[in-house]
Amino acid sequence: MSYHLINTIQKLGNPKILVLGDLILDRYIWGNAERISQEAPVILLREDTQEVRLGGAANVANMLIGLESQVTMAGVVGNDFDGMAVREALSEKGVNCSPMILDASRPTTVKQRFMGRAQQRHPHQILRVDREETTPLDQPTSESLLNLVLPMISDHQAILVSDYAKGVCTPEVLACVLEEARRLEVPVIVDPCPGRDYQIYSGATAITPNRLESSRAVGFDVNSCDDAFRAGKQLCRELNLDYAFVTLDSDGIALTQADGVTELLPTRKREVYDITGAGDMVLATIGVGSAAGINPIDLARLANVAGGLEVEQIGVVTISREEMLADLLMGARVTSEKVLSLEELKRHVMARQKLGQKVVLTNGCFDVMHVGHVTYLEQAAAEGDCLIVAVNSDDSVRSLEKGPDRPIFGESHRASMLAALEGIDYVVIFEETTPCELLRQLKPDLLVKGGTYEKEEIVGWEIVESYGGEVRALGMTPGISTTQILGTIRRNQESDTVESALIRPIEPPKRKAG
Repeated sequence: MSYHLINTIQKLGNPKILVLGDLILDRYIWGNAERISQEAPVILLREDTQEVRLGGAANVANMLIGLESQVTMAGVVGNDFDGMAVREALSEKGVNCSPMILDASRPTTVKQRFMGRAQQRHPHQILRVDREETTPLDQPTSESLLNLVLPMISDHQAILVSDYAKGVCTPEVLACVLEEARRLEVPVIVDPCPGRDYQIYSGATAITPNRLESSRAVGFDVNSCDDAFRAGKQLCRELNLDYAFVTLDSDGIALTQADGVTELLPTRKREVYDITGAGDMVLATIGVGSAAGINPIDLARLANVAGGLEVEQIGVVTISREEMLADLLMGARVTSEKVLSLEELKRHVMARQKLGQKVVLTNGCFDVMHVGHVTYLEQAAAEGDCLIVAVNSDDSVRSLEKGPDRPIFGESHRASMLAALEGIDYVVIFEETTPCELLRQLKPDLLVKGGTYEKEEIVGWEIVESYGGEVRALGMTPGISTTQILGTIRRNQESDTVESALIRPIEPPKRKAG
């Protein structure tokens, strides 16, 4: 698990993002594919539900809302029922639609999908019917759009261009927007349209083409990671980009920066049900991160997570930050990332509790790890979804009068040993002699201690119960304690000292001089 990415998500804020592009309305007709029609060799779909979703640039805006951004939508729709449906749907979600133009001369782009289920199993797309107008905007409409968009750029932290080649992203419109954005140092991320001359995107901050789109743009097949890096370098050079994200489906994202630095950010394997909307999700995630000033490597990592979650869904759905956090929390954990400061840990605890996870905390010196510690820590981990171990600092151990030679191991070593245990999710070092302040700030759901304690003997019990938490003593391993172990070691050392004093080696006689 990348705890670093969890922190990154929690620092995204609520940036203002302007989306420019082609708005699409997606209609879904769901039903059971029962049999072949008697009239023709076609599947007979028995409809049971219909659904309307936002597509194209409208979907990007919708996904940005799901990622807790403030969104402005700029584009053109028809002055028809479907156009009003798009505008109303966006407005209901909180999108600012003031730079959206209604054009009576062109219909709203609509994609109608027929989704069939066989024997009530997972649905699959049977047919798609499109209604669209792809001619470029005329001059008056382009000028009207620019008059609305250009004054807004300075009020946004990022611009996303979603080009589906439906006429909005004309060379003239893009040139004016890109020039003004560069002047104001507002990042522009482009999801390009396959088959177009990519020179229209020249001057953007970054583009997010997939494998096929990259191949068409650079004139050679992008089959491997090296091909993707070569394509990214060519795109950065020819289009004056800061960086290029070439998405490679199950292989992840190949990132190329203008200075020639490249890196492949792999993604974990997932069950792919529908790739529809994955590109929009990648664009939205990179846009939010760019607005928050996240570095391009972490942008690619976050896009991998969001895009991966998208393909696990049927159709186009929004992915929330909570879903991304949950996915990261389920991943593999790196030992070095488990040891966190209190401020970092507070953000993680809040994220887990928001997801409904039960957080367990225990505390102690853990100076000399032994089977008793391991046994009770395993029990503690089984009590909830997340286990935090709070470790007394070196000064704190000495304040507890553990002895002049304690701690045996320094705080960093003790924290590292605990973090290496599979069942422990986090380790935090605290300076106080008691964990009371730590409990007040973290508010774990359950406080546990290993040993034969009564509840009232566990330090901090009243703090935990004051906010509705639980306190519990767990079992202990009889005859095993740090004090006993250290006592045995000292006795053995003393015995060895006495024995070595009684049995001295015979030294050879010294030779006389001369």
